[in-house]
Amino acid sequence: MATLNNTGVSHTVFYLLGIPGLEDKHKWISIPFFISYVISLFGNNFLIFIIITKRSLHQPMYLFLCMLAGADVVLSTCIVPQALAIFWFNAGKISLNCCITQVFFYSSVFISESGILLVMAFDRYIAICYPLRYTTILTHSMIGKVAVIIFTRSFGTIFPLIFLLKRLTYCQNNNIPHTFCEHIGLARLACNDIRVNIWYGFCIIIVTVILDPLLIFVSYLLILFAVFKMPSKTAGYKALNTCGSHVCIIILFYGPAVFTSLVQRFGCHIPPHAHILLANVFILVPPMVNPIIYGIKTKQIREQVAHIFFSKAEMT
Repeated sequence: MATLNNTGVSHTVFYLLGIPGLEDKHKWISIPFFISYVISLFGNNFLIFIIITKRSLHQPMYLFLCMLAGADVVLSTCIVPQALAIFWFNAGKISLNCCITQVFFYSSVFISESGILLVMAFDRYIAICYPLRYTTILTHSMIGKVAVIIFTRSFGTIFPLIFLLKRLTYCQNNNIPHTFCEHIGLARLACNDIRVNIWYGFCIIIVTVILDPLLIFVSYLLILFAVFKMPSKTAGYKALNTCGSHVCIIILFYGPAVFTSLVQRFGCHIPPHAHILLANVFILVPPMVNPIIYGIKTKQIREQVAHIFFSKAEMT
């Protein structure tokens, strides 16, 4: 395994080391990784199945939730199998092209999820503030256009990263102390000036971790103003209750992302393995918990789940 390259030749192969300092605990760390991944796959795919097969759930709120569940499956699948291969088989070898591909999909799916959460917030705003126009505004055609915009924005934002990373000469260490390839982590292994990469990554953070949550916050302020103006407190409570699951998912998504970004930039005294574990928590927890939250807090989904399992029980 090469560590230094003094010939000026760029590395084409890298080695993901997992969680440095905790190598002897990799087998134990793999257990929560595996369990969370299985729960994420089962929960999100089951949620997608219910929404697609039940016509009563072909409403904007659930269609956006279906997109979120699909993005969760892709996000966890981009990262967790690679991490498990490192923990179980010490199989951390990865080519430069595969590493950049992982960066692309991981980052673009993250931006897609941020966009979906933003649209879901506007969906709740329209449903509560303009209930009579809800079905005329959010038609299936409009939802399709919104989906195209979300995924076009995410891919268009991250696509330049491919060229920003491919232009670099990786003549330093080819060991990556992480469970997956990350943009700045990979760029720091280059001998070139990476200020463009740093600033572009900073702009991506502003667009997703700052701008999107700000717009979500504004939409919920407008929802609160509308609820306080409702003559019936019961109606206001029901309106807020429909937003409860979405608010929980927003906190779970942006909370670890913001905390991880702050730790990476200002947590100089925090051990490297803590940085890596925090980054993986951001990947593991939201995809695992999102279907559980919606399953518990959304009455229509609970009813459909109960109908499926009870009907199967009666058949047996």
